[in-house]
Amino acid sequence: MNYPKIAQQVIEKLGGKENIANLAHCATRLRLTMNDESKIDKQAIEDIEGVKGQFSTSGQYQIIFGSGTVNKVYAEMNTIMNGSPSADSTGESQQAKGPQQGLIQRLIKGLADIFVPIIPAIVAGGLLMGINNVFTAKDLFEEGKTLLDLYPQYKDLADLINTFANAPFVFLPVLLGFSATRKFGGNPFLGATLGMLLVHPALTNAYGYAEALAGGNLQLWNIFGLEIEKVGYQGTVIPVLIAAWVLATLEKFLVKVVPSVLNNLVTPLFSLFITGFLAFTVIGPFGREAGEFLSQGLTWLYDTLGFIGGGVFGALYAPIVITGMHQTFIAIETQLLASTAATFIFPIAAMSNIAQGAACLAVAVLNKDAKTRGLALPSGISALLGITEPAMFGVNLRFRYPFYAAMLGAGSAAAFIAFFNVKATALGAAGLIGIASIRAGDWGMYSVGMVISFCVAFAAALVLGARANAKE
Repeated sequence: MNYPKIAQQVIEKLGGKENIANLAHCATRLRLTMNDESKIDKQAIEDIEGVKGQFSTSGQYQIIFGSGTVNKVYAEMNTIMNGSPSADSTGESQQAKGPQQGLIQRLIKGLADIFVPIIPAIVAGGLLMGINNVFTAKDLFEEGKTLLDLYPQYKDLADLINTFANAPFVFLPVLLGFSATRKFGGNPFLGATLGMLLVHPALTNAYGYAEALAGGNLQLWNIFGLEIEKVGYQGTVIPVLIAAWVLATLEKFLVKVVPSVLNNLVTPLFSLFITGFLAFTVIGPFGREAGEFLSQGLTWLYDTLGFIGGGVFGALYAPIVITGMHQTFIAIETQLLASTAATFIFPIAAMSNIAQGAACLAVAVLNKDAKTRGLALPSGISALLGITEPAMFGVNLRFRYPFYAAMLGAGSAAAFIAFFNVKATALGAAGLIGIASIRAGDWGMYSVGMVISFCVAFAAALVLGARANAKE
């Protein structure tokens, strides 16, 4: 591909550089905030080499190029535009100005901006946790025994892996403190330091909080008569997000009012001390209870509704992706993994992705147009591996019937895996290779679920597609 030419064509068809308020990209898409979307020549963009689809959602205009290609097109566009607007590797420019988004849209985008950069760390830790589960899960290789029972010589290896696996979750507040404070416009290194305060080894470990409280062994700070619990916030999400916002807000306020000659001394000192004090007295206790309520509530809802709730969630997952609301699931899954070591959302997302891929492949089978088949085949395979945007937006939504077929396949498979309570111990590519993230004892049912998702979606798409073609 001639990437400089593609980049130039995209800029021209978007209405020129002056019409682009913010240039960004994710794994498969260019994400653009436009000054005037009516100036976009959408048909011409469809005809540009490498473009697999386009859509507008949540105040952003997005062009699908696919994994790998989008990075190169983005780099060329940024070069042509002389680095302005600028964007980091996650594709978000803090200074770029564009049309104002609604509260929900800004919330979704904000959560995505915070969590997307730390996903690799969570995925690595989660997958290592899955490997550790292979060593420690009973009945996996022999009834009533673990792999370590059979081969005790691997005990230290398992312990090493478990230590590596736990690190991203134990020190999650450090990662979130850095990422969230940067998003909120504060000094990210102060945010990381705030996270370190919340997991300081001198504090009672968060995982032992309930036991220490019940046994009357919880240590306290007595500050002028005010008793403050000396407890850490390992593996928590909500407390550090709120504290990071307070830290960034306080820092920006102090920068404005403190004389510049004292700024480097006074601002970090008071920002960190005041926020840290609030974190241990107000923010932390509230956030801990809110996080526990959220994770326990979602788990209860899933366990109570069972396969019916799982089926409905699976069928609606793809429409949720269209709205962008699925970005909020990252925060929820992180909390579930940190507090319960398992999430039901990832397996259901995988069923939806596989169904989208299967339905897209059905379009390739049914359609005689070479360009459509050339787009549907690689897009379908990509979706099976966990990247659904090319299949969903480039093919399935365009023809409609494969999208409905995918919803049917996803709902059927999600109901099945929910019935058997299949859960994941890590995040990752939600597709065929996602089995590496699944609980060791759930691999079999997850595999059956994938087969159900593929077969139902593929068959339904063939039937619906044949009817649609017959009417033409």
